[in-house]
Amino acid sequence: METKKSRTFIYGVLIGLLGIVLFSSKAVMVKLAYQYQVDALSLLLLRMLFSFPFYVVIAIIYARKENTHVILKSDYAWVVFFGLVGYYLSSYFDFVGLQYIKASLERIILFLYPTIIIILNKLFLKKPVNTRQVLAIGLTYFGIIITFWGEDVVSGSHLYLGGFLIFLCAITYASYLVGSGWLIPKFGVMRFTSYAMIVSCISVFIHYLISSETSILGYPWEVYLFGLLIAVFATVIPSFLVSISIKMIDSSNFAIVAGAGPISTIILAGIFLGEQLTWLQLFGALVVIFGILLVSLKKVKS
Repeated sequence: METKKSRTFIYGVLIGLLGIVLFSSKAVMVKLAYQYQVDALSLLLLRMLFSFPFYVVIAIIYARKENTHVILKSDYAWVVFFGLVGYYLSSYFDFVGLQYIKASLERIILFLYPTIIIILNKLFLKKPVNTRQVLAIGLTYFGIIITFWGEDVVSGSHLYLGGFLIFLCAITYASYLVGSGWLIPKFGVMRFTSYAMIVSCISVFIHYLISSETSILGYPWEVYLFGLLIAVFATVIPSFLVSISIKMIDSSNFAIVAGAGPISTIILAGIFLGEQLTWLQLFGALVVIFGILLVSLKKVKS
């Protein structure tokens, strides 16, 4: 029995790692697509176009399943709101920010979202913040300062704009996680995620129709290939893998597994983009990861 439990845990960790690596590949593929002169909104549109059918099918399947929770009209309104904030705005900030910043730095900034959740819980839900969490937050932001030290010389003045946009992405995603926590038990993970993603997709479609001045049909075939790869291998598949992993090893253990995210992005960006971080930046990345793990390990013990 114990052997079976241990085997399940190992499989859960491996599945989680695969999901994290696939999620991490998104930034690298976005940067590769930008080499073909595609703008952020068009690439985001392609991601949503290819993802949309998957989430519609999931929504239809799970809508037919019996739900024991009472769902109010206001709950659906909140789903729309969090779909706008958590996936539409967050994805838009991310794609635009990646025009100005390295993929490896993007993942390090996004990895700050657990500390942002702590701050938002304190500000809006009045949850207490302990000394260990304060230390973890201080460490992570100190790590970010180290990581960005001297990078403007290499990346130019747009570095800070890109970093700010990615930070907005982390804030909006953290807001989604904080605010949607009470809705997920009502809808279920799969149903809620598919509904929120459908809202996000529709929002991107509307945004493109209103503001885009370019045709989605005029790009090289490589752009459409990257759009498909981002949608399937960096969005849909890892979202399922992460859900399976969390079910097998629980969310606290998965939070520790997620520490592989920045490392895998740094490796992938080095292989496919030729990005290189200085030893000081790598040290800063490790400080950020350690700070996040400090929060995650606290959750495991509590």
